[in-house]
Amino acid sequence: MKTKTLTQVLASLIALMPAMALAFNSGSTGADGAFNPTVSQTIDLPASGVFNYTSVNIPAGVTISYKKNAANSPVVILATGDVNIAGNLWLGGGNSPDVGAGGSGNVGDDGLPGSGGTGGYGGGRGGVPANKAGGNGLGPGGGMRGGELLPQYLLAGGGGGFGVNGTDAECSNYSGATTGKGGASYGSSQLLPLIGGSGGGGGLGGAAFPASGGGGGGGAILIAASGTVTVSGTLTANGGASGATGGDGRGATGGGGAGGAIRIVATTIAGNGTISAAGGVSGTGGGWMGSLYACRGGAGAVGRIRLEAETITRTAASTPTHSFGAPGILFVAGLPTLTISSVAGVAAPPNPTGNADITLPSGTANPVTVTFATTGVPVGNTVKLTVTPSYGAPVTAISPAITGTTENGAASVTVSLPTGPSVLMAQTTYTIVAALGDALSRYAENERVEKITLTASLGQPSTMTLITVSGKTFDVPAALLATMGSQG
Repeated sequence: MKTKTLTQVLASLIALMPAMALAFNSGSTGADGAFNPTVSQTIDLPASGVFNYTSVNIPAGVTISYKKNAANSPVVILATGDVNIAGNLWLGGGNSPDVGAGGSGNVGDDGLPGSGGTGGYGGGRGGVPANKAGGNGLGPGGGMRGGELLPQYLLAGGGGGFGVNGTDAECSNYSGATTGKGGASYGSSQLLPLIGGSGGGGGLGGAAFPASGGGGGGGAILIAASGTVTVSGTLTANGGASGATGGDGRGATGGGGAGGAIRIVATTIAGNGTISAAGGVSGTGGGWMGSLYACRGGAGAVGRIRLEAETITRTAASTPTHSFGAPGILFVAGLPTLTISSVAGVAAPPNPTGNADITLPSGTANPVTVTFATTGVPVGNTVKLTVTPSYGAPVTAISPAITGTTENGAASVTVSLPTGPSVLMAQTTYTIVAALGDALSRYAENERVEKITLTASLGQPSTMTLITVSGKTFDVPAALLATMGSQG
């Protein structure tokens, strides 16, 4: 009897020991060695977006930022040991160290938008004189443009959305106006998978000057360390402010960009430094010009922050308030894809940048044919194409059914392209089987996923939107995480 009791006690202790002694493993190969910068610098992000370090030490007084790769991947830092951030790790907008890692919109009346942080989305372009509409902010929660001139009012851009909805522009509800609305919230509090903030919309152009562009959304970063992550300095993925306007005949201002995404996973998280993914504000310049009022854009939404560790000794707050839990999986793999293959017979580049990826020959006649390629998407579904010009209203078209096979599908659509540069976005939505919906529920707050929407844009990360049985939506970067899954 004593032996049986002793065996039961030992068995209980053995069963409990793994949970008590388990240490998180980041999966880093250590191939990139130790990262110990002594001066501020901009790091080229590899094609995968992933760094495999042994340890990281950013000392006080040193600022590290990142140059986007062709796919605009989020930054992923894996370490076999500790990560210590006593200096500054920057992925935000506003007053960034000019590396294309975030944008504050224009600083004058030039209509230029802010670029998104690394892994985030850019703002919409400001409208041009006289009284031309601006562009919508980019990303799943892009703020709406300031649209048509209402009596006495120049409409401004809405703030980008992410962790919550972006703020509507001032005057957005005047006489039933539908422009200038803040972008919608998206994604999961668990930041699985990882995606950055969306840009603010551009304002309506004035009589003599362009409106200001929207601010860029904050970037996205995952830091995973087998040891301790200590933040005693600053880790920032704030959204960018929109530009300012001024002078007689000025336009309205754009909306601020949404804050980005910060996820830290480690055995221990320590340090009471700044961790921030705040939204960007709208620039100054609204107000009356005689009998005409230039409205002011909406503020960008806050982003999302997630801390996961066996032990968290950090006591300081973050902006916004972080969610937390035990260390979980880092990546999602094996997701379906949708890509834009060609426009008017001109093939899309293998690594689009989002800037003049496809230039059509002079004299190309409308309508043109746009082709798409799919993997993992059932045939018989259609593809919706949205063409968003730099100025003016978007144009949409629906393709015939996808043909080929689920593993290798194709579709095409004809559309009349507006004059000037445009951003092309393709979407397809399909219903999935219950077993797959249950498997994906972990990324949708444990609710069964009923449908999937794939979204592809040239030069922007593709996203997959999970639609649950109750209608909730959760956006994830599909193509990027299919590649990153081999790292997890």
